[in-house]
Amino acid sequence: MNIQSNQYHARIKRNRLLISTCGGLLVVLAFVTLLVGRYPKAGFTPPARIFNDPLMRNIIVNVRLPRVVLAILAGAILAGAGFVFQMLFSNPLVEPGFLGVSQGAAFGAALVIIVAGYSTVLVQISATVFGLLALALSYILARHFRFGGWMLRLVLAGIAVSAIFSSGLAMLKLVADPTRDLQDITFWMMGGLWNSTWTNTLSVLPVAAVSLAILVAYRWRLNVLSLNDRTAHSVGLSPNRDKLLLLFVATVGTTVVISVTGLVGWIGLIIPHLARRLFGSDSRHALPGAILMGAIFLLLCDTIGRTMLAGEIPLGLLTSIIGATIFIIILTRRRHGANL
Repeated sequence: MNIQSNQYHARIKRNRLLISTCGGLLVVLAFVTLLVGRYPKAGFTPPARIFNDPLMRNIIVNVRLPRVVLAILAGAILAGAGFVFQMLFSNPLVEPGFLGVSQGAAFGAALVIIVAGYSTVLVQISATVFGLLALALSYILARHFRFGGWMLRLVLAGIAVSAIFSSGLAMLKLVADPTRDLQDITFWMMGGLWNSTWTNTLSVLPVAAVSLAILVAYRWRLNVLSLNDRTAHSVGLSPNRDKLLLLFVATVGTTVVISVTGLVGWIGLIIPHLARRLFGSDSRHALPGAILMGAIFLLLCDTIGRTMLAGEIPLGLLTSIIGATIFIIILTRRRHGANL
Protein backbone atom coordinates (compact mmCIF):
# COMPACT_ATOMS: atom_id res chain seq x y z
CA MET A 1 0.00 0.00 0.00
CA ASN A 2 2.82 2.41 0.90
CA ILE A 3 4.61 1.63 -2.36
CA GLN A 4 1.44 2.34 -4.36
CA SER A 5 0.85 5.55 -2.41
CA ASN A 6 4.40 6.72 -3.04
CA GLN A 7 4.08 5.96 -6.74
CA TYR A 8 0.79 7.86 -6.89
CA HIS A 9 2.22 10.97 -5.23
CA ALA A 10 5.35 10.77 -7.36
CA ARG A 11 3.19 10.64 -10.50
CA ILE A 12 1.19 13.67 -9.34
CA LYS A 13 4.38 15.65 -8.68
CA ARG A 14 5.73 14.64 -12.06
CA ASN A 15 2.55 15.73 -13.87
CA ARG A 16 2.45 19.06 -12.03
CA LEU A 17 6.06 19.67 -13.00
CA LEU A 18 5.28 18.82 -16.62
CA ILE A 19 2.28 21.18 -16.65
CA SER A 20 4.42 23.98 -15.20
CA THR A 21 7.08 23.25 -17.81
CA CYS A 22 4.53 23.39 -20.64
CA GLY A 23 3.15 26.66 -19.27
CA GLY A 24 6.62 28.19 -19.08
CA LEU A 25 7.47 26.94 -22.56
CA LEU A 26 4.30 28.53 -23.92
CA VAL A 27 5.15 31.91 -22.38
CA VAL A 28 8.72 31.82 -23.75
CA LEU A 29 7.53 30.68 -27.18
CA ALA A 30 4.91 33.45 -27.33
CA PHE A 31 7.56 36.08 -26.55
CA VAL A 32 9.99 34.69 -29.12
CA THR A 33 7.23 34.46 -31.74
CA LEU A 34 6.55 38.18 -31.39
CA LEU A 35 10.12 38.86 -32.50
CA VAL A 36 10.10 36.45 -35.45
CA GLY A 37 8.90 37.60 -38.86
CA ARG A 38 9.84 39.02 -42.23
CA TYR A 39 10.29 42.64 -41.12
CA PRO A 40 12.74 44.29 -41.41
CA LYS A 41 14.18 41.06 -42.80
CA ALA A 42 13.34 37.40 -42.42
CA GLY A 43 14.45 36.06 -39.06
CA PHE A 44 14.68 37.15 -35.44
CA THR A 45 14.45 40.83 -34.49
CA PRO A 46 16.59 41.92 -31.51
CA PRO A 47 14.39 43.29 -28.68
CA ALA A 48 16.45 46.50 -28.59
CA ARG A 49 15.22 47.40 -32.08
CA ILE A 50 11.63 47.68 -30.81
CA PHE A 51 12.45 50.80 -28.81
CA ASN A 52 14.09 52.51 -31.80
CA ASP A 53 11.65 51.56 -34.55
CA PRO A 54 8.04 52.86 -34.26
CA LEU A 55 6.92 50.74 -37.22
CA MET A 56 8.34 47.63 -35.52
CA ARG A 57 6.40 48.43 -32.35
CA ASN A 58 3.22 48.90 -34.35
CA ILE A 59 3.71 45.56 -36.14
CA ILE A 60 4.27 43.73 -32.86
CA VAL A 61 1.36 45.33 -30.99
CA ASN A 62 -1.27 45.42 -33.74
CA VAL A 63 -0.27 42.56 -36.07
CA ARG A 64 1.74 39.88 -34.31
CA LEU A 65 0.36 40.11 -30.76
CA PRO A 66 -3.33 39.55 -31.65
CA ARG A 67 -2.23 36.72 -33.92
CA VAL A 68 -0.24 35.08 -31.11
CA VAL A 69 -3.16 35.42 -28.69
CA LEU A 70 -5.60 33.97 -31.24
CA ALA A 71 -3.25 31.06 -32.00
CA ILE A 72 -2.97 30.25 -28.28
CA LEU A 73 -6.75 30.42 -27.80
CA ALA A 74 -7.48 28.34 -30.90
CA GLY A 75 -4.92 25.66 -30.12
CA ALA A 76 -6.03 25.43 -26.49
CA ILE A 77 -9.76 25.11 -27.20
CA LEU A 78 -9.34 22.67 -30.12
CA ALA A 79 -7.06 20.39 -28.12
CA GLY A 80 -9.16 20.64 -24.95
CA ALA A 81 -12.38 19.97 -26.84
CA GLY A 82 -10.79 17.03 -28.64
CA PHE A 83 -9.69 15.52 -25.32
CA VAL A 84 -13.20 15.88 -23.89
CA PHE A 85 -14.81 14.30 -26.96
CA GLN A 86 -12.43 11.33 -26.88
CA MET A 87 -13.05 10.75 -23.18
CA LEU A 88 -16.83 11.03 -23.38
CA PHE A 89 -17.16 8.83 -26.46
CA SER A 90 -14.43 6.44 -25.28
CA ASN A 91 -13.08 6.65 -28.80
CA PRO A 92 -9.56 7.92 -29.66
CA LEU A 93 -10.58 8.76 -33.24
CA VAL A 94 -13.15 11.50 -32.59
CA GLU A 95 -12.41 15.23 -32.62
CA PRO A 96 -14.26 18.54 -32.00
CA GLY A 97 -16.00 18.58 -35.39
CA PHE A 98 -17.42 15.12 -34.80
CA LEU A 99 -21.05 16.29 -34.52
CA GLY A 100 -21.07 18.10 -37.85
CA VAL A 101 -19.84 21.39 -36.38
CA SER A 102 -16.92 21.87 -38.77
CA GLN A 103 -19.05 21.05 -41.81
CA GLY A 104 -21.82 23.36 -40.60
CA ALA A 105 -19.38 26.21 -40.04
CA ALA A 106 -17.84 25.67 -43.49
CA PHE A 107 -21.30 25.75 -45.09
CA GLY A 108 -22.16 28.98 -43.24
CA ALA A 109 -18.92 30.65 -44.29
CA ALA A 110 -19.35 29.59 -47.93
CA LEU A 111 -22.97 30.77 -47.98
CA VAL A 112 -22.21 34.28 -46.78
CA ILE A 113 -19.20 34.55 -49.14
CA ILE A 114 -21.45 33.79 -52.12
CA VAL A 115 -24.36 35.96 -51.00
CA ALA A 116 -22.56 39.00 -49.57
CA GLY A 117 -18.92 38.63 -50.60
CA TYR A 118 -16.03 37.99 -48.25
CA SER A 119 -16.42 39.96 -45.03
CA THR A 120 -14.56 38.88 -41.92
CA VAL A 121 -17.39 39.84 -39.58
CA LEU A 122 -20.15 38.25 -41.68
CA VAL A 123 -18.15 35.07 -42.22
CA GLN A 124 -17.53 34.80 -38.48
CA ILE A 125 -21.20 35.29 -37.62
CA SER A 126 -22.50 32.92 -40.29
CA ALA A 127 -19.97 30.19 -39.51
CA THR A 128 -20.81 30.38 -35.80
CA VAL A 129 -24.57 30.26 -36.41
CA PHE A 130 -24.42 27.29 -38.77
CA GLY A 131 -21.92 25.46 -36.56
CA LEU A 132 -24.32 25.74 -33.63
CA LEU A 133 -27.19 24.79 -35.94
CA ALA A 134 -25.33 21.59 -36.82
CA LEU A 135 -24.96 20.81 -33.12
CA ALA A 136 -28.67 21.43 -32.53
CA LEU A 137 -29.65 19.22 -35.47
CA SER A 138 -27.41 16.42 -34.22
CA TYR A 139 -29.02 16.63 -30.78
CA ILE A 140 -32.58 16.71 -32.18
CA LEU A 141 -31.95 13.78 -34.50
CA ALA A 142 -30.35 11.78 -31.70
CA ARG A 143 -33.47 12.30 -29.58
CA HIS A 144 -35.65 10.89 -32.38
CA PHE A 145 -33.45 7.96 -33.37
CA ARG A 146 -34.65 4.61 -32.08
CA PHE A 147 -31.46 2.61 -32.38
CA GLY A 148 -28.79 2.11 -29.69
CA GLY A 149 -27.91 4.10 -26.60
CA TRP A 150 -27.67 7.86 -26.31
CA MET A 151 -24.00 8.24 -27.25
CA LEU A 152 -24.35 5.91 -30.24
CA ARG A 153 -27.40 7.82 -31.45
CA LEU A 154 -25.47 11.08 -31.10
CA VAL A 155 -22.63 9.65 -33.18
CA LEU A 156 -25.00 8.48 -35.90
CA ALA A 157 -26.77 11.85 -35.90
CA GLY A 158 -23.44 13.65 -36.23
CA ILE A 159 -22.51 11.51 -39.22
CA ALA A 160 -25.83 12.29 -40.91
CA VAL A 161 -25.60 16.04 -40.23
CA SER A 162 -21.99 16.12 -41.46
CA ALA A 163 -23.04 14.47 -44.72
CA ILE A 164 -25.90 16.94 -45.22
CA PHE A 165 -23.74 20.03 -44.73
CA SER A 166 -20.90 18.55 -46.79
CA SER A 167 -23.33 18.04 -49.67
CA GLY A 168 -24.64 21.58 -49.23
CA LEU A 169 -21.09 22.92 -49.31
CA ALA A 170 -20.40 21.03 -52.54
CA MET A 171 -23.51 22.56 -54.12
CA LEU A 172 -22.40 26.05 -53.06
CA LYS A 173 -19.02 25.48 -54.70
CA LEU A 174 -20.78 24.54 -57.93
CA VAL A 175 -22.66 27.86 -58.08
CA ALA A 176 -19.83 30.03 -56.74
CA ASP A 177 -18.03 32.47 -58.98
CA PRO A 178 -14.80 30.59 -59.87
CA THR A 179 -12.80 33.82 -60.24
CA ARG A 180 -13.73 35.27 -56.84
CA ASP A 181 -16.06 33.44 -54.43
CA LEU A 182 -14.69 29.95 -55.00
CA GLN A 183 -11.17 31.14 -54.25
CA ASP A 184 -12.30 32.79 -51.00
CA ILE A 185 -14.16 29.64 -49.94
CA THR A 186 -11.19 27.39 -50.70
CA PHE A 187 -8.75 29.68 -48.92
CA TRP A 188 -10.99 29.92 -45.83
CA MET A 189 -11.33 26.15 -45.66
CA MET A 190 -7.53 25.80 -45.66
CA GLY A 191 -7.44 27.63 -42.35
CA GLY A 192 -5.20 30.47 -41.29
CA LEU A 193 -4.66 33.43 -38.98
CA TRP A 194 -3.81 35.97 -41.68
CA ASN A 195 -6.91 38.04 -40.81
CA SER A 196 -6.03 38.26 -37.12
CA THR A 197 -6.87 41.64 -35.61
CA TRP A 198 -7.65 42.79 -32.12
CA THR A 199 -11.33 42.93 -33.13
CA ASN A 200 -11.39 39.27 -34.19
CA THR A 201 -9.29 38.14 -31.25
CA LEU A 202 -11.38 39.97 -28.65
CA SER A 203 -14.58 38.62 -30.22
CA VAL A 204 -13.28 35.07 -29.64
CA LEU A 205 -11.65 35.64 -26.26
CA PRO A 206 -14.71 35.69 -23.92
CA VAL A 207 -16.35 32.53 -25.30
CA ALA A 208 -13.07 30.63 -25.60
CA ALA A 209 -11.98 31.62 -22.08
CA VAL A 210 -15.31 30.61 -20.52
CA SER A 211 -15.32 27.31 -22.45
CA LEU A 212 -11.80 26.48 -21.29
CA ALA A 213 -12.64 27.41 -17.69
CA ILE A 214 -15.68 25.11 -17.65
CA LEU A 215 -13.77 22.22 -19.23
CA VAL A 216 -10.94 22.55 -16.72
CA ALA A 217 -13.39 22.86 -13.81
CA TYR A 218 -15.10 19.62 -14.88
CA ARG A 219 -11.88 17.73 -15.60
CA TRP A 220 -12.16 15.52 -12.51
CA ARG A 221 -15.60 14.31 -13.65
CA LEU A 222 -14.29 13.14 -17.01
CA ASN A 223 -12.63 10.14 -15.38
CA VAL A 224 -16.02 8.96 -14.09
CA LEU A 225 -18.07 10.05 -17.12
CA SER A 226 -15.82 7.99 -19.38
CA LEU A 227 -17.04 4.89 -17.51
CA ASN A 228 -20.55 3.45 -17.66
CA ASP A 229 -23.54 5.48 -16.47
CA ARG A 230 -24.17 3.20 -13.48
CA THR A 231 -20.76 4.06 -12.05
CA ALA A 232 -21.39 7.77 -12.57
CA HIS A 233 -24.76 7.51 -10.80
CA SER A 234 -23.14 5.70 -7.88
CA VAL A 235 -20.92 8.70 -7.09
CA GLY A 236 -23.74 11.23 -7.36
CA LEU A 237 -23.29 12.45 -10.93
CA SER A 238 -25.96 12.92 -13.56
CA PRO A 239 -24.13 11.46 -16.57
CA ASN A 240 -26.53 12.55 -19.32
CA ARG A 241 -26.70 16.12 -18.05
CA ASP A 242 -22.96 16.43 -17.46
CA LYS A 243 -22.06 14.84 -20.81
CA LEU A 244 -24.45 17.13 -22.66
CA LEU A 245 -23.04 20.19 -20.88
CA LEU A 246 -19.44 19.27 -21.70
CA LEU A 247 -20.28 18.46 -25.32
CA PHE A 248 -22.13 21.76 -25.69
CA VAL A 249 -19.32 23.81 -24.12
CA ALA A 250 -16.62 22.08 -26.18
CA THR A 251 -18.63 22.50 -29.38
CA VAL A 252 -19.44 26.18 -28.80
CA GLY A 253 -15.79 26.96 -28.11
CA THR A 254 -14.74 25.08 -31.24
CA THR A 255 -17.36 26.78 -33.41
CA VAL A 256 -16.41 30.28 -32.32
CA VAL A 257 -12.72 29.59 -32.92
CA ILE A 258 -13.03 28.03 -36.38
CA SER A 259 -15.38 30.83 -37.45
CA VAL A 260 -12.27 33.06 -37.36
CA THR A 261 -9.44 30.63 -38.13
CA GLY A 262 -11.17 28.54 -40.77
CA LEU A 263 -10.88 24.76 -40.74
CA VAL A 264 -7.75 23.77 -38.80
CA GLY A 265 -7.62 20.00 -38.49
CA TRP A 266 -5.78 17.33 -36.52
CA ILE A 267 -5.14 19.38 -33.37
CA GLY A 268 -8.20 18.00 -31.60
CA LEU A 269 -7.29 14.50 -32.76
CA ILE A 270 -3.54 14.19 -32.23
CA ILE A 271 -2.80 16.41 -29.22
CA PRO A 272 -5.02 14.40 -26.79
CA HIS A 273 -3.06 11.27 -27.76
CA LEU A 274 0.23 13.00 -26.97
CA ALA A 275 -1.16 14.37 -23.71
CA ARG A 276 -2.27 10.94 -22.50
CA ARG A 277 1.12 9.49 -23.36
CA LEU A 278 2.88 12.26 -21.47
CA PHE A 279 0.53 12.76 -18.49
CA GLY A 280 -1.29 9.44 -18.30
CA SER A 281 -5.01 8.79 -18.59
CA ASP A 282 -6.04 10.83 -15.53
CA SER A 283 -7.93 13.79 -16.99
CA ARG A 284 -7.15 15.95 -13.94
CA HIS A 285 -3.66 16.41 -15.36
CA ALA A 286 -4.01 15.24 -18.96
CA LEU A 287 -6.70 17.80 -19.87
CA PRO A 288 -4.72 20.90 -18.74
CA GLY A 289 -1.68 19.33 -20.37
CA ALA A 290 -3.55 18.86 -23.65
CA ILE A 291 -4.74 22.49 -23.55
CA LEU A 292 -1.19 23.79 -23.11
CA MET A 293 0.25 21.41 -25.71
CA GLY A 294 -2.44 22.42 -28.22
CA ALA A 295 -1.59 26.09 -27.75
CA ILE A 296 2.12 25.37 -28.21
CA PHE A 297 1.51 23.20 -31.28
CA LEU A 298 -0.69 25.72 -33.10
CA LEU A 299 1.59 28.63 -32.23
CA LEU A 300 4.57 26.74 -33.64
CA CYS A 301 2.68 25.79 -36.82
CA ASP A 302 1.51 29.36 -37.37
CA THR A 303 5.01 30.74 -36.87
CA ILE A 304 6.40 28.26 -39.41
CA GLY A 305 3.61 29.05 -41.85
CA ARG A 306 4.13 32.81 -41.82
CA THR A 307 7.94 32.86 -41.81
CA MET A 308 9.15 29.90 -43.86
CA LEU A 309 8.24 31.34 -47.29
CA ALA A 310 7.60 34.80 -48.69
CA GLY A 311 3.95 33.79 -49.10
CA GLU A 312 2.04 32.44 -46.12
CA ILE A 313 1.46 28.69 -45.93
CA PRO A 314 -2.15 27.86 -44.97
CA LEU A 315 -2.31 26.84 -41.33
CA GLY A 316 -4.66 23.91 -41.91
CA LEU A 317 -2.20 22.46 -44.40
CA LEU A 318 0.65 22.54 -41.88
CA THR A 319 -1.37 21.10 -38.99
CA SER A 320 -2.59 18.28 -41.23
CA ILE A 321 0.88 17.36 -42.50
CA ILE A 322 2.55 17.54 -39.08
CA GLY A 323 -0.39 16.00 -37.24
CA ALA A 324 -0.72 13.09 -39.65
CA THR A 325 3.03 12.44 -39.44
CA ILE A 326 2.92 12.36 -35.64
CA PHE A 327 -0.14 10.11 -35.76
CA ILE A 328 1.66 7.63 -38.01
CA ILE A 329 4.66 7.62 -35.68
CA ILE A 330 2.43 6.97 -32.66
CA LEU A 331 0.68 4.05 -34.36
CA THR A 332 3.87 2.47 -35.66
CA ARG A 333 5.55 2.72 -32.25
CA ARG A 334 2.52 1.66 -30.28
CA ARG A 335 3.21 -1.10 -27.80
CA HIS A 336 1.21 -4.26 -28.42
CA GLY A 337 -2.00 -4.18 -26.42
CA ALA A 338 -1.55 -0.59 -25.25
CA ASN A 339 -4.38 1.87 -25.46
CA LEU A 340 -4.25 5.06 -27.41
